[in-house]
Amino acid sequence: MLLTIDIGNTNLTIGLYDGETLHAHFRLATDHKRMPDEYGLQLLGILRQANCGEDCLEGICLASVVPTLTSRVAQACEEYLSITPLIVDVGIKTGVKIRYEDPRGVGADRVADAVAVHKKYGGAACVIDFGTATTFNAVNANGEYLGGAITAGINLSANALFQHAAKLPSVDIARPPSVIGKNTIHAMQSGLLFGYVSMVEGMVARFRAELGAEMKVIATGGLSSLIADQTNVIDFIDPWLTLDGLRIIWEMNR
Repeated sequence: MLLTIDIGNTNLTIGLYDGETLHAHFRLATDHKRMPDEYGLQLLGILRQANCGEDCLEGICLASVVPTLTSRVAQACEEYLSITPLIVDVGIKTGVKIRYEDPRGVGADRVADAVAVHKKYGGAACVIDFGTATTFNAVNANGEYLGGAITAGINLSANALFQHAAKLPSVDIARPPSVIGKNTIHAMQSGLLFGYVSMVEGMVARFRAELGAEMKVIATGGLSSLIADQTNVIDFIDPWLTLDGLRIIWEMNR
């Protein structure tokens, strides 16, 4: 089996693949204070939960946008699972040309998303990854990563509103009864959710103007379903797209 690990600013998303089939998946909170031993014990626990001993693994593929944790998780893989992970970075095979001014500036998760979306969906695509940041990523029909846009994620926006406006409470991101909120909580939920959806719709329209009318829109990340339920501009919801991209990259580099 193959273990895939996507280290994000908020979550570690982990997948266990049996061939092309995602056998099990997990989300863990990203903890910058956690040591390699702690990550190693967590990985062993995940394998036990999935009824897979460390001897069942034939490889590990890792992507990270948190440089301080990359080496810790890699060390944990080596010491507890006896496997040196393939780390998505400059120099490995991805099959995707990066048309960015500085290719090193593209996050490994965005590269993995581009690889997966070209393989799974083909054609021109806008990949929206709803994470700590929300990224819009443009992939052309040839599978080339053209660039994109980055903005604050919806939870980050909600936290900023709570922290910097003295009279506003912390609220859950949820659909309020109506767009016009009748109390402060519903008004905040309306502004956060529907305002965010409107931003997504506007960005998709602008991407389509540059990529063409046939552009597909694929949403991924932990909040993809919440946003997709409120709009018709998203064609596919693929919450494990990044993990699929890591699996494909690992196959290319075997």
